[in-house]
Amino acid sequence: MQHVLIIGAASIDTKGRADQTIQAGTSTPGSIRVSVGGVGRNIAENLARLGEPVVLLSAVGDDGSGRRILQQAGECGIDTTHMLVDSEHHTAAYLAVLDHTGNAVMSIDDMGINRVLITPEYIYRRRSLFRQARMIVVDANLSTATLDTIFRMARQYGVAVCADPTTASLAPRLCPYLPELTLVTPNAAEAEALCGVAVTDRESGLAAAHKLMGLGVSIAIVTLGATGLIYATSQESGHVPAIECEIVDFTGAGDALTAAVIFGLLNDFPIDEAVRLGALAAALTLQSRETVCPMLSLERLYDQLVV
Repeated sequence: MQHVLIIGAASIDTKGRADQTIQAGTSTPGSIRVSVGGVGRNIAENLARLGEPVVLLSAVGDDGSGRRILQQAGECGIDTTHMLVDSEHHTAAYLAVLDHTGNAVMSIDDMGINRVLITPEYIYRRRSLFRQARMIVVDANLSTATLDTIFRMARQYGVAVCADPTTASLAPRLCPYLPELTLVTPNAAEAEALCGVAVTDRESGLAAAHKLMGLGVSIAIVTLGATGLIYATSQESGHVPAIECEIVDFTGAGDALTAAVIFGLLNDFPIDEAVRLGALAAALTLQSRETVCPMLSLERLYDQLVV
């Protein structure tokens, strides 16, 4: 079977959630949880849990964190054969402080290993994976030179590319490639960084989605948090409201949405159904303490997808 080729970060996430209002300069009671993360890796795990063959290109250190990532990836069905394990760099890490509602108050990411080791040469040497891919997915943790190589290889082999902008500060790295993207899934801040439209509500979200399409994107999905999401293609656009659920942790919800929409596209779902599937995957992730919901499955999503 042809695989989905995912290129991006794999990290260890450390998340502290406060039990009460956070006060600067002092300790706040709460809980701290460590889990496997990284945008590219998260999308890969979500797709693997939905039954898609996935190959992950990423890098980890030769340390306990790296071994944990590789072991967990193998257990959920991700092909890590081509990942780099390096003894001179530590595994990527993400640190987040969440308030008592699950929103991130602040976060710090240490993703340097990806920009140093996921090089154009590393990508070129694995060009056979592009030739055999059904789709390519990238996150914006990669260097501009590496992104150039990825998009050149995608053009050469005629493979569609989807992208997760990752953060508002990294999103501009994708701007040169918007005309080549089948799908992009920014949140409000990332959408503004990509197209210059300030997103504050449904109307401005729709304007941003149409602006992204005007810049060449085939499918634009702008997530709006509690307001839901906006999607737009050349043929249709719409709004999908957020699914009401108990929110434990916002981390990883956007990656779940991206993965489920990609699953829908790969399996010829109408775009409105693919987007609703993504919203359901995000809702399941919001209710999980893990960055990727361990209960995610195609059967569970189908049970909740009202046609």
